[in-house]
Amino acid sequence: MFELTNPNILPNDEDHALRPRNFDEYIGQDKNIENLKIFIKAAKNRGESLDHILLSGPPGLGKTSLAYIIAEELGVSIRPTSGPVIQRSGELVAMLNSLQSREVLFIDEIHRLSRPVEEVLYSAMEDFRVDVLIGHGPGAQSVPVVIPPFTLVGATTRSGLLSRPLRDRFQIQCTMDFYQPEQLQTIALKSALRLQVPLEKEAAYELARRSRGTPRIANRLLRRVRDFAEVLGNGTITFDLTKEALARLGVDDEGLNELDRRILSAIHEKFDGGPVGLDNLATALGEEADTIENSCEPFLIIKGFVQRTRQGRIITSKGRAHLGIQESHGPLFD
Repeated sequence: MFELTNPNILPNDEDHALRPRNFDEYIGQDKNIENLKIFIKAAKNRGESLDHILLSGPPGLGKTSLAYIIAEELGVSIRPTSGPVIQRSGELVAMLNSLQSREVLFIDEIHRLSRPVEEVLYSAMEDFRVDVLIGHGPGAQSVPVVIPPFTLVGATTRSGLLSRPLRDRFQIQCTMDFYQPEQLQTIALKSALRLQVPLEKEAAYELARRSRGTPRIANRLLRRVRDFAEVLGNGTITFDLTKEALARLGVDDEGLNELDRRILSAIHEKFDGGPVGLDNLATALGEEADTIENSCEPFLIIKGFVQRTRQGRIITSKGRAHLGIQESHGPLFD
């Protein structure tokens, strides 16, 4: 299991070199960051473990980075895992029992924990103990196991799927917001420095405003635009080169990608503008329902291109306009 004691060491993923390593490097989520600074300082002053934290919000907004930063600011190591990985309650008990005092246990996709595993967390979070069943049948005995005080940091993209008993045990709850273009511009410029690639401010803003309010997307697009700059230019990412690269990548002026446009087209053409249920829409597109609901739909709703109703998804007049479809007005026959 990975442990973090050095802020320069992070899990292997495509953006590990670009992740912020402490609060000073973290951009955005200002209200959450300021509150976390206070909570961490207070816990350290008291010599206690930090209260449990729930980080919720769409993918790519920095929940994982923030979990590692919390551990770094506390001066402790972090034990990362995810909800789908923990199959049995015994696995979670073993994990909890191996923790050192005040360590951070990070569970990504915590909404995907099974109910038996989730129930083990209740007493662990409240009383720092778990009950282990020894034996089988009438002779089985429940033996309490004391675990060191720890901080659970849970991350979820779907907080509505968390059971109320689990959600209520997180004393600190932080909802992550989409980023403004100016914040993403700053992130892109900092990332370009780490990648050692020249990036013009105007180009950074163009990239930022097409990044769906998401740092992960901004960094991913930066890497791809860098490739175009090296092959088609002189290595410097300029405004014109950025526009050309994003066009080739299928990212339009509003930040929509090919799948986003397919969703709009499908609702308009195959379902007469909607409403259409998520499963039917996913089947029509040949995509996973989770991909549409978690990766595409939030941005389309924020942009005002799609509305979600009780009956299903509908395309708005703004969504049709983005596809270049003019709405008819007035009577059908003159």
